Amino acid sequence: MKKPLKLPKFKNEDEERGFWAKIDLSKYYEPSDMEKVSFPNLKPTSRSISIRIPEYLLNRVKEKANEINVPYQSLIKDYIKRGILS
Repeated sequence: MKKPLKLPKFKNEDEERGFWAKIDLSKYYEPSDMEKVSFPNLKPTSRSISIRIPEYLLNRVKEKANEINVPYQSLIKDYIKRGILS
C-alpha cells in the first residue's frame, strides 16, 4: 500500500459516485494489494421469452418436473442447456 485512502462522508449516492469516478486508486494501492474475490450467489441475468410448444409436450414436461420436484420452467431451461452444450 502506498498511502492510506481516506474516505469522506458522502451526502448521497451521486456524490459518492462522483468521488469514485474521479479517484486514481493506483496512487493508493499496489497491484500486490489486490485480492481475488468471487460472488457465488450472483445469478446470470435472465430474459423472459415466449415460445409455442404443443400442449402434450408441455404436459409431459410438467409431469416430469413434478416427478423430480423441480419447477417445470427450470426443467425446460435445463433441457435447452443440455441440448446446446452436448
